[in-house]
Amino acid sequence: MDISTGICRFGLWRVRVEWSEEAHLIHRISFVRSGDDSPVPQVIGRYLSGKSTTFSPYGSIALSKGYPFYEIYKAVSNIPYGEVRTYSEIAEASGTHHRTVGVAMRRNPTPLIIPCHRVVSKTGLGGFSPDISIKKDLLKLEKKVLKKSRSADAGAEAASDEDCNDK
Repeated sequence: MDISTGICRFGLWRVRVEWSEEAHLIHRISFVRSGDDSPVPQVIGRYLSGKSTTFSPYGSIALSKGYPFYEIYKAVSNIPYGEVRTYSEIAEASGTHHRTVGVAMRRNPTPLIIPCHRVVSKTGLGGFSPDISIKKDLLKLEKKVLKKSRSADAGAEAASDEDCNDK
């Protein structure tokens, strides 16, 4: 299986992606300070620019049965776009301890695909490696996209109501 590597921008950071095109599998995502832009799967660029809320048809290598922390990663993957869950909620959903969830999030090979930025502490944001500003920016991006989507849906609904009233 051939593994490709590419880099794209997200704010002041670069996002380095390693993936298998034939398997539609993301093997690693990391946030780095430098690197020249090069092709990444289109779904990554679309997500980071707020044009998509999913990574389909790509999945994470960490969602393969037998992968360490599989149950935790599966629970985190079920957090809806734009929402957050606490470490304790993920621990309960995956049958483990909240500290184990923290360890799994630090070792997450594919942040974004397994959206560890959506896992927060009861008293604040929690952590994010390599920099908490990335977590803040990702959450802000998702909130903005949802707000824009809801505004568009409300506008379409109002237009539909007007059509009904014209008859």
